[in-house]
Amino acid sequence: MNLSFHGAARMVTGSKHLLRLPRGINLLLDCGMFQGNPREADQLNRHWGFEPKDISAVILSHAHIDHCGLIPKLYADGFKGHVYCTPATYDLAEILLLDSAHIQQQDIRYHNKKRAARGEPPVHTLYNEDDVRRALRHFRLVDYGETKKINPQVSFFFTDAGHILGSASVHLTIQATDITTQITYSGDVGRYGDELLRSPEKFPQPDYLILESTYGDSLHEDTDTKLQKLLEAILHTCVEKKGKLIIPAFSVGRTQELIYALNRLDTLKALPDIDFYVDSPLSVEATEVMIKHQDELNDKFQRYLQRDREPFRFRRLRYITQIEESRMLNNHPGPCVIISASGMAESGRVKHHIKHAVSDARNTILLVGYCEPNSLGGKLQRGYTEVTIFGEPFQVKAEVMKLASMSAHADYDDLIHYLHHLQPDKVKQLFLVHGEYDVQANFRNKLALLGYRRIEIPSLHQEFALE
Repeated sequence: MNLSFHGAARMVTGSKHLLRLPRGINLLLDCGMFQGNPREADQLNRHWGFEPKDISAVILSHAHIDHCGLIPKLYADGFKGHVYCTPATYDLAEILLLDSAHIQQQDIRYHNKKRAARGEPPVHTLYNEDDVRRALRHFRLVDYGETKKINPQVSFFFTDAGHILGSASVHLTIQATDITTQITYSGDVGRYGDELLRSPEKFPQPDYLILESTYGDSLHEDTDTKLQKLLEAILHTCVEKKGKLIIPAFSVGRTQELIYALNRLDTLKALPDIDFYVDSPLSVEATEVMIKHQDELNDKFQRYLQRDREPFRFRRLRYITQIEESRMLNNHPGPCVIISASGMAESGRVKHHIKHAVSDARNTILLVGYCEPNSLGGKLQRGYTEVTIFGEPFQVKAEVMKLASMSAHADYDDLIHYLHHLQPDKVKQLFLVHGEYDVQANFRNKLALLGYRRIEIPSLHQEFALE
């Protein structure tokens, strides 16, 4: 058996981990899109490091684009197998992939105009909406805890990873002659005690473990302070400074968590009398998916539902879908809160809102999730005094704030909790993925103190032979 890493290797996006088994069985764990610097990401997204036609099946951990975003291209380039995922992951992947195709089509028109002006040939999108629909026909749904046989030698089951709705850790059983090998891929691990999602589930002892490490060397703020910190940001910006609070938020997960938090603040009569907007058609669709699958949310949320049957709506909240209404928000006459995608502020409507808000000291940009360092959100988080948006330079005069307790990724304590029931000496090899290298190196030291022995930090396209 061989395991190779073709994304999220010493970086946080583009998850693709290839398991080559005897008899020509090749399993791809996730098929994610690289995100961040557009030029670098485009090159990475166009080169696989393996042959798509050789892949037997894809097992998808969750619906975030950096984990599922290249599945349509995989089919277009020759893959003919099935994609296995949870039902909620399918519903979210459908809307996210169609949105990705739509955004690519918009972006390519803009870039090709500039290329034509320079006398350069046009470039093409990674895939289109027809490619997405063709790919979706090959998805197969697997419930948490259900054992799925891919062939007589290979089976797997999902456990809840607690990261977003439908997210899963993957647990593979490989039967080769008289030897059985257990391999676990964590996917993205969520937090314990989340307001909406169930905590990550326990899982059987693996021989090999592929573990995400996004926040492997840091601790998030206490989630109990989340409501208070969010309210403080609203009052400081919209009441004291009379400005706009712009919140870049991933359409899936983070936006729904923000709306739910605001709903509870409204129930407590703590919100000021201002307008709140969710400006993202995709966020509207994702919220509908969460309502459809709300029985998968945790017990705390189920109890809240007994008091409020509409936890994703509240007084003075408006969902914006039409582009004309979105543009009008940039001329909103008074203080307001705008939640808009994307979470890294690298694309989508929020980029326009930041363009209009970033040079006004009355405004605040509140970052509530992970931002790839080279993304617009990452640059704002790192304190850049000037940023380039749509090719134009802008002075950063708006406040930039970070609400770390909103992160959907496990921090160091959560990751250790995720592993606490395992026997480290029985893990033959542990692979750290989905993290920046410095973070991973620090996390490796922590894991070594817990008794894990062979801890690898794979580089892009690196391959390992498994015993």
